[in-house]
Amino acid sequence: MEQENTQTTRDEDRVVRIMSKDIEGKMGLYTGLTKIKGISWAMSNAICKTLGFSKTKKIGSLTDDETKKLVDFVKSPKLPARLLNRRFDFETGEDRHVTGTDLDLRKEFDIKRLKNIKSYRGLRHLIGLPVRGQRTKGNFRKNRMRGVGIKKKNKK
Repeated sequence: MEQENTQTTRDEDRVVRIMSKDIEGKMGLYTGLTKIKGISWAMSNAICKTLGFSKTKKIGSLTDDETKKLVDFVKSPKLPARLLNRRFDFETGEDRHVTGTDLDLRKEFDIKRLKNIKSYRGLRHLIGLPVRGQRTKGNFRKNRMRGVGIKKKNKK
C-alpha cells in the first residue's frame, strides 16, 4: 500500500508533454487537455468520453500507451463535425481539427487571404479596426494623446 501511494505521488509530480505542450501531472485529464491550443472544454469532454478515460484521472498517471492513444486521437479525431474547429477547410474542403502551432499558421493564412482579395473583413484587418461589427466611436481608439498636465505654479 505504501509503495503504491508513493508511486502515485511520483506520477503526479511529473510533467507530461502532450502535443508539444507541458502539462502538470497533478491536473485532471479533462482540465489538462484544455491547456493544449485548439482543444476546448467540449472537445476535451468528447475525447475523454470517446477514449473511455475518466475525466478526473490525473495526467501524470497516464501510461505511455494511453498517451500515444490520446495524441493519435487528437491529431485525427473521429468526432461529429460540430466539435471540429476547421469545418469545410478552404484548401481541401474537408472537416478537420487543427491544434497547436498549425492553428496559428492556418489563422494567419486565412487573414492574409482575406487581405489579398480585399474583402471587407480583410480591409478591416489591414487598418486595424474591429472586424465583427462592433461600434468604434468610444472603443478601439488609436493614438490617444496623454491628458494635458496641470500647469506648474511659479515660485515668486
